[in-house]
Amino acid sequence: MNTLLYALFCALRCHRWLRLLACAFLFTSVGNGLTQVMVFGLLLDWRGPPSLLTMAYLFAMLPGFLGSLVGEKLCMRFSPIRLLVLTEWLGLIALLFPLLGIQYHSIVALLAVQSTEAFLAGMSWPALTLLFRRGLSEAELPAATCLETMIFASQVLLGTGLGMMLFHHVPAMALLGIDALTFVGSLLMLLLAGSALPSLAPEQAAETERPVAVRWQALAPLQKRSLLLLPALAAVGSPAMALLPALAQQIEPDAAAGLALPLLFARSMGQLCGPLLLKRESLPRYAGRNRLLLTCLGLFLLAYGTVPLLSGMQALGAVFIAHLASNIVFAVGTFSLLSSFPIGQVSSASGKAWRWQTASASLFTCLTALVADVLGPLQALYGVSGCALLMVVAILTRYCK
Repeated sequence: MNTLLYALFCALRCHRWLRLLACAFLFTSVGNGLTQVMVFGLLLDWRGPPSLLTMAYLFAMLPGFLGSLVGEKLCMRFSPIRLLVLTEWLGLIALLFPLLGIQYHSIVALLAVQSTEAFLAGMSWPALTLLFRRGLSEAELPAATCLETMIFASQVLLGTGLGMMLFHHVPAMALLGIDALTFVGSLLMLLLAGSALPSLAPEQAAETERPVAVRWQALAPLQKRSLLLLPALAAVGSPAMALLPALAQQIEPDAAAGLALPLLFARSMGQLCGPLLLKRESLPRYAGRNRLLLTCLGLFLLAYGTVPLLSGMQALGAVFIAHLASNIVFAVGTFSLLSSFPIGQVSSASGKAWRWQTASASLFTCLTALVADVLGPLQALYGVSGCALLMVVAILTRYCK
């Protein structure tokens, strides 16, 4: 068995700190997924226009640009585990925003919690990649790729699954209480992981390579390509993901929330299963294969393009297939980023990739919102994502391995 999932199991068996870290992000993922269900569910119940729903996706992403800058700088002064603990504390405090939103029926407060979570996600990303690069060997990097993918997917998979069962059946305040408990559990796991780290790599405890900034002009072509893979995925994928609630409104005008939440769940299932189809030894090869990456992105766009034409389980299946394909690209891009840079540059490189990914997704989300208001969601999806795919073809051809 050489799949990424098997590589992750082997790494978890060998490293106690990694098991604790995985538990910490499991807690956080459940809480963040619950918050996302609550925010989008309330916006749909309050009958927000398609442009507002699309902009809600933007507010859930754009502050990550600033967050990655802050995280990159802090990684040069503090240990990554301390930064992760800090982000969890701030996330717990940020639950005051949805509390105010529910209390005063405030859309602004709901968007504020999305923005805060985006900032903290961007802040934690450089610390997380630096922690993986320091604590794992080169041979174990596929395990880090798999874990990051599972963290990304379980944020909505577990939280959305629970949220779908509880939303409209449990008061929103109770959902917030559950969310707060998940942050407390995550903080406990991170503190335990921090105490376990020194015994794992004593040779690195005293003299870890000091993080340094990455300069584009000094990078090799392979490193430039690694930095561009995730922003390229964001350019193609963000219009479709931003339009998902609006597409649900178009399919089921009178029951949009009832369809949008299962679509979010199908999205996360695809995100989780896609990378698990890959074998760990094939990741370096796939990172340089333009045809495979472009085929996955094209399949993503095609599957999303059929969603408004389908209904029920068919639409769920199309979304699942779309993210099955796109997250193969995500896994390849994440592995390429971890493996192409030395330990001293990985936090800076990951922060830069996060910012470019955020900028790419924000730009194309804004374009999508404008086109959706004028031409409609489906036309916006085909037009904006299609243009993004052509741009990605040019970029990957220019920086071919």
